[in-house]
Amino acid sequence: MSPSIPFVGGAERPASADGPGAHGSDRGLRVRMVVATALVIALPFAFVYAFVFLINAVGLPLLEWANERPYTGEVYVDPVLLAVVVLGGLAAQYRYGPRTVLRSVGARRVSPDEYPELHAAVTRLAAQADLPAPDVAVKHTDLPNAFAVGTPNDGTVVVTSGLLDRLDDAELDAVLAHELSHLANRDASLMTVAWVLPTVTYYVAIAAFYVLYGLYNLLRFGGGGGGDRDGRALAVGLVVITVSALLTLTVSAMFWFGSVLIHRVLSRYREYAADRGAAEITGSPAALASALRTVDEAMPEVPDRDLRELDGGAEALYLAPLEARAFGDEELVSTDVFPETHPPTGERIARLRRLAGEEA
Repeated sequence: MSPSIPFVGGAERPASADGPGAHGSDRGLRVRMVVATALVIALPFAFVYAFVFLINAVGLPLLEWANERPYTGEVYVDPVLLAVVVLGGLAAQYRYGPRTVLRSVGARRVSPDEYPELHAAVTRLAAQADLPAPDVAVKHTDLPNAFAVGTPNDGTVVVTSGLLDRLDDAELDAVLAHELSHLANRDASLMTVAWVLPTVTYYVAIAAFYVLYGLYNLLRFGGGGGGDRDGRALAVGLVVITVSALLTLTVSAMFWFGSVLIHRVLSRYREYAADRGAAEITGSPAALASALRTVDEAMPEVPDRDLRELDGGAEALYLAPLEARAFGDEELVSTDVFPETHPPTGERIARLRRLAGEEA
C-alpha cells in the first residue's frame, strides 16, 4: 500500500513512485544529487591534471623547440596539496556561496517589521514543511522571480518585489513552498557549489578565445618585419601563443561541457521535485501552475535593465529562467554559461495540472 502525504486541509494524496519532493524522499533526486556531487568533486581534479598532462606532453617540447635546448624533468602537482586546495575551495563555497549569490544579485535580508506578511507566510509554510524558518531577502526589481540558497537549517528564501506585486496570496504561498522544498531537498546548497566550475571554465575559454582573436588581428593588420633572427623569434612566439591558446580553449570548453552535465543531471529534475514539494506543502498544485504562468508571461515585459541585474551566474537557482528573447540580439551571460537549466515552463504547468487532477 502506498504511503500517504497529508495535504493542508486534511486531504491526502498517495505518494508518487518517486516519492515527495519536499522531504528529501525522492529517490530520483537523491540519485542525481549523488552523481552531481561526485562530478563537482572529480571535475576540478581532472581539469588540473588535464593541463598538467598537456604541459608535459606539448608545452615542454614546444619550449624545447622554441629555445633550441632540452628541458629536463616535468611539471608535477602534489595530489595531497591539490586535494586540500580543491576540497577547501568547495567547502568555502558551500559555506560562503549563499552570501556571495545574494550580493551578486543585490538581494537584501529583510526583517519581520519590514515585510510582516511575507515573513509570516514563510514561517507558516516552513512549519508545514517541518523546516526551521529560513531568513527572508528581497530584491527590488520589476522582474518576478524567486530562489533559495543555503541548507535546511541555515537557508534564505529570496523573492523580488516584482513577484510580490504580481502574485496573489495563494500563488505567493505556492512559490515560497517551492523554494522551501529546495532547502528541504538540500539541492539549493549543492547548486550553489556546482556553479563554480562551469563559470571558471567558461571565462578561461573566453580569455583563450580573445587571445587568439587578438593574435589574428595583429597578423591581419601588420606584425612582421625584422631580419631572419627577428622573423624566427616572431614565428616561434606566434606558434607558442597559438598552440597554448588553442589547447587552453579546447580543454576549458571540454570541461565546461562536462560541468554543464552536472546541471543537466540535477537542475531540471530538481525543479520538478520542488514543484511536487510545493503542491504537498500547500495542497494546491493549481496555485503554483498559475504563478509559473504569470511569471512566464511577465518576463518579456520586464525592462532589460532589470533582467541584467539578475543575470550572471545564479540562473540555475531561479524559480523560472531568464528569457533571452527579451534581449533581442544580445545574449545573457546566464544562458551562455548555464544553457537550459530549467525544464520548459509549459511542461511544469502541465504536470502540476495533472497532479491537481485537471485536464492537461
